[in-house]
Amino acid sequence: QSCPPTRPDLLNVHLVPHSHDDVGWLKTVDQYYYGVRNREQHAGVQYILDSVVAELGADPARRFVYAEVAFLSRWWGQQDKATQSRVRDLVQHGTGALGGSPGWEGSLGGPRWHQEGHGVRGALECFSGMGYDGLFLGRVDYQDKMAREQRQELELLWRGSSSLDPPTADIFTGILPNMYNPPPGLCWDQLCSDPPLVDGDGPERNVDEVVSSFLQAATTQARQYRTNHIIMTMGSDFHYENAHLWFKNLDKLIAHVNARQSNGSRVHALYSTPSCYLQELHRANLTWPLKTDDFLPYSDGPHQVWAGFFSSRPALKGYERLSLGFLQICSQLEALVGPAAREGPQGCGDSSVLREAMAVAQHHDAVTGTERQHVANDYARQLAGGWASCQVLVANALSLLGRSKDPLVFCDALNVSMCPLTETSTHFTVILYNPLAHCVSWPVRLPVNGTCYEVTDPQGHPLPSQVSPDPHRTTPCPERAGGAQGELLFQAFAPPLGFSTFRVQQLSQEGPLDPPKWVSEESGPLEIQNEHLRVLFDPLTGHLREIQNLDKGVSLPVFQNFFWYAASAGDATSPQASGAYIFRPSSRPIPVAKHVSTALLKTPLVQEVHQNFSSWCSQVVRLRPGQPFLELEWTLGPIPVGDSVGKEVITRFETPLATAGRFFTDSNGRQILERRRDYRPTWNLSQTEPVAGNYYPVNTRIFIQDEKLQLSVLTDRSQGGSSIQDGALELMVHRRLLHDDERGVGEALDEPLVVRGRHLVLLDPAGAAPDGHRGRAQELVTPPHLVLAPGEG
Repeated sequence: QSCPPTRPDLLNVHLVPHSHDDVGWLKTVDQYYYGVRNREQHAGVQYILDSVVAELGADPARRFVYAEVAFLSRWWGQQDKATQSRVRDLVQHGTGALGGSPGWEGSLGGPRWHQEGHGVRGALECFSGMGYDGLFLGRVDYQDKMAREQRQELELLWRGSSSLDPPTADIFTGILPNMYNPPPGLCWDQLCSDPPLVDGDGPERNVDEVVSSFLQAATTQARQYRTNHIIMTMGSDFHYENAHLWFKNLDKLIAHVNARQSNGSRVHALYSTPSCYLQELHRANLTWPLKTDDFLPYSDGPHQVWAGFFSSRPALKGYERLSLGFLQICSQLEALVGPAAREGPQGCGDSSVLREAMAVAQHHDAVTGTERQHVANDYARQLAGGWASCQVLVANALSLLGRSKDPLVFCDALNVSMCPLTETSTHFTVILYNPLAHCVSWPVRLPVNGTCYEVTDPQGHPLPSQVSPDPHRTTPCPERAGGAQGELLFQAFAPPLGFSTFRVQQLSQEGPLDPPKWVSEESGPLEIQNEHLRVLFDPLTGHLREIQNLDKGVSLPVFQNFFWYAASAGDATSPQASGAYIFRPSSRPIPVAKHVSTALLKTPLVQEVHQNFSSWCSQVVRLRPGQPFLELEWTLGPIPVGDSVGKEVITRFETPLATAGRFFTDSNGRQILERRRDYRPTWNLSQTEPVAGNYYPVNTRIFIQDEKLQLSVLTDRSQGGSSIQDGALELMVHRRLLHDDERGVGEALDEPLVVRGRHLVLLDPAGAAPDGHRGRAQELVTPPHLVLAPGEG
């Protein structure tokens, strides 16, 4: 009811004031909110909200769109009751609104204001199920946009799922004409250089020229859309700190544009919102074109593919994925135990700290890795604070459920084999919590200094265990400060949405009668095997050679190696360099090693081949009893750049599968999408970057298949991946670059980090493969978690 009236006989131009306020990018969240370090970028979000509220109260016709709830929530908590009441009045009277109503509009309902999204399809069914009516995008591929402009298909129906009955996962989607910026010459923020609209009689009068320019822009834009309603975004990055500048000039613009109607103009300008605009499109009762794929990869020019951010900052991406799993555990235990989990024997804990840190980490310049280094560090700091708060809550919940007040310990550095408790204690307790809805069997690896331990299950029965020697041939981690001599291994288990407790006791220092030993390369074939898989390695080069699925009676030659692309610094074809956003290789993939040194470990609990590719690249290929997949644990970095060449490191699997240019990636872990090399379903692609132009985001898995077999690779974090040649697939695991890609960051992605991660490899008959990769992918997203206690716990 609060939408402004429109003119059915005229072209209606919906002017949408907004401010695009990055929740971290060139500055941290705090620096943006308070206006700190303005010499680097002038931005103070608290002043934007102060100013906008005042200006909306001055004229009920005005509207404003705001999407960054992280900033809005902080600002709201700092306001007095009078200001909060004033904002509520703006919402109730339609001058301002939250939750999808017209006016001041947030991202909590109605249309989703996706100003700078990067075209991922997987969340659409969620948006549709939550009641969203529409989605507006600012970025789509330049070729796609040109084709849609010609066909008047910038507005469409986007189908988010092929398995749900339409229109369950359908959502109207509009592509904005100027990304999220105003038309040229019509930017009236203090950060802009366009002249204000001058309507006096003096020599600076420009109102006639400005109105004519606006009318021309509106007429041109209208040719690309199908109704007599078009939308213009009036704002940009951190605009409206002095909202009076914008609103005063927009007030004048609307008045003078509409005054032209008396002289025959067919254009009507009005303050509006995405909700009001969408309402008018719905009334038009048209049939919109259907889209079933996604908008990726995205390019804003012939050699400018935004596929680098799929893999940028792999350490932060890995931390974000771990945090997601731990937040799920924290939330489950909080719901199970109730308020007592927040204030209990271990102190005061709160899941909201990690929940809010995770929400901030989803920002399009956070987990993407497209922020400056000090901002990435700050995202990690926020996540760490959330972990600390959730760990207290989890400890309280487990203590109450286990009827114990003894302290619990979290070893956060197990990825670099560090845990002071297990390295110094002769007996301790291990608690395995399982957040999944099915029973799990989970490998436990703990750094220890003893040689022999006894492990008992919750019923007091002994479990098989061993202490494996420290693999000296793998790449050392500079971050590792522990002095553990080995790793204690045993297979734990836990019920659905529950936990199990295991007790560990060090035995005599004499050690086991038959301790695990490295197998010499001369003692037999280089292979590992359990009851499900047999994996063979080339005895001459040390590379993976073949995988056999013993259950299904199938086998496949599989060659795996690490390669790196030289990152472009710009060339005669284009000055575009690889950077945080852009992936642009300047070479064919170069192998890290043609020959790999190996070490073989075979015990009743695990079989491993340790591969050393270089001083900065190593991998452990691992099989455990009962494990129907192959685990590849890779360790990379710091990537050497002493030759002044940035490097983009990939792992590649080569097979004889006849894939005909097709491969498959997940869509946000929810659906599977078919990809075709050098092809886009909705337009004729002119391919200028044959590698980067075929890269897609891989959140949980990627696979290739022919009519008989499927090779699947599951990831423990978001990565970029592709199939550049038939029968092969690759994933980018690390990047270190020396040039900025000129997308605003102003800083090279030069991270001298060691990163460790895992890939799970599955070989199955094509028809049976989903049964394997779906459940395993879920375990990687929300894995069981270890909590320790000294002594009996």
